[in-house]
Amino acid sequence: MHKMYTMLLLIAILVNGCQSSTQQENDIRFEANWESLKEYKIPEWFADAKFGIFIHWGVYSVPAYASEWYPRNMYQDSVLWHQTDPEKSKPGTNSVYTHHVETYGHPSEFGYKDFIPMFKAEKFDADQWIHLFKKAGAKYVIPVAEHHDAFAMYKSNVTRWNSVEMGPKRDIVGELQQASKKEGMHFGVSSHFAFNWDYFNKEERFDTWNPEYEDLYGPKHERYAPVSKEFMDLWWRRTTDIIDSYQPEILWFDFYIDRKEFAPYHPKLAAYYYNKGLETGQEVVLQTKNMYFESFPAGSNVLDIERGKLSDIRSAVWQTDTSIGKNSWCHTEGWQSKSANSLIDDLIDIVSKNGTMLLNVGPKADGTIPQDQVNVLLEMGKWLDANGEAIYGTRPWDKFGEGPTIVKQGHHSEGNNKAFTAEDIRFTKKDKILYAITLDVPEDGKVLIRSLANHPKINANTVKSVEFLGEDAVASWNFTGQGLLVETETGLKAENALAIKIEVDTNL
Repeated sequence: MHKMYTMLLLIAILVNGCQSSTQQENDIRFEANWESLKEYKIPEWFADAKFGIFIHWGVYSVPAYASEWYPRNMYQDSVLWHQTDPEKSKPGTNSVYTHHVETYGHPSEFGYKDFIPMFKAEKFDADQWIHLFKKAGAKYVIPVAEHHDAFAMYKSNVTRWNSVEMGPKRDIVGELQQASKKEGMHFGVSSHFAFNWDYFNKEERFDTWNPEYEDLYGPKHERYAPVSKEFMDLWWRRTTDIIDSYQPEILWFDFYIDRKEFAPYHPKLAAYYYNKGLETGQEVVLQTKNMYFESFPAGSNVLDIERGKLSDIRSAVWQTDTSIGKNSWCHTEGWQSKSANSLIDDLIDIVSKNGTMLLNVGPKADGTIPQDQVNVLLEMGKWLDANGEAIYGTRPWDKFGEGPTIVKQGHHSEGNNKAFTAEDIRFTKKDKILYAITLDVPEDGKVLIRSLANHPKINANTVKSVEFLGEDAVASWNFTGQGLLVETETGLKAENALAIKIEVDTNL
């Protein structure tokens, strides 16, 4: 009798425990409305990560000409269509169309679809890529799952145009995901498919007019017509297919889903993705650009700014996505790499304002990453090895920094920025430590931090130690009427930014 009673009691506890657990799960599930979705919290792991790698690699890497927009421009022989505004379109052929005709033939005979068998990825090694990205200091990886060209770089249950059935005959996204897990890196994907609606110029003289290829080139319609419900439903099925099949920790979207036609899908998408994260035990991150209007209200996801930054601290974590390439996201024969020095400066500036950097690489069609890009990544990794404690896991201080150089704000603003100087200093903090990072190395070994003049928490009575990160040189310091002066007489070996660690006796 006693044993039976004990068993019944145990069953009751287990049942009630399961009910309680289920109830808790139901209590925290998100509903498809903004009031519910504003309860979303950006995961701490993402706020700590600071640096990720973006990968633009696909069929457009085969022609390797101009940019990843080759598929669009090869069909523009008479009108140069602006991506969203018909008033900004203009007559005239372009170099991409001319190059295509001269190299491959007229797009009626050799269309974009004909590049797919040429995309073999024969040297692609996911483990090698991820190992490189980890050496670069990246904490998360986001390959393009599908670009505007509608070719899926994964095993799709929705479209035949995918890398498992065609081209490489491999699950590119799946292989990168597994390699990322082995290296302990967070994994996400990006979707650019929404713009497929208006990406290709569909006219009778091109193969884009052929109904046999409509599921690649998109349905026929008048230029800039509102996105149809049928297409949005297709976008939804492709997107949820990625979420369900790969359960990415980050889901990044390009600009076109910010159009008003997609607005009814936005809360539905966020709720679906966040609830899937709850089901799989993942803390997930949804990223969009809010380029046309506030399609996702503040607090409901992570704001991403393309090729640009913010000019001040934002209370919520945000992200810059930019490319190593000055002129392209995918590999091209004319690719021009930025310097590691400039990218390190950008990373520091972004982190000081509560942001993270998503830095793009452009592999060749065969799956190799060009050496100039590798060199940039390794140099960044070298700096982060020595100075990473001033970046990872930090939070913004009272102010982001000081110095003469003004940073332009907004999408596609990076080309308007001037190079930083040794007088430009950026701040981060962690517990009882303030990090002051100069965005160039002072030739005389002296750094004057003017923001610490008469500071209530950081002064001669509270500072316990001051040291250079990644340096053998000993730092001497003292407070003057102008601020904290840090210097060394033994010389500095830093080639990029110089990080100074200031420890005080209280939390900042």
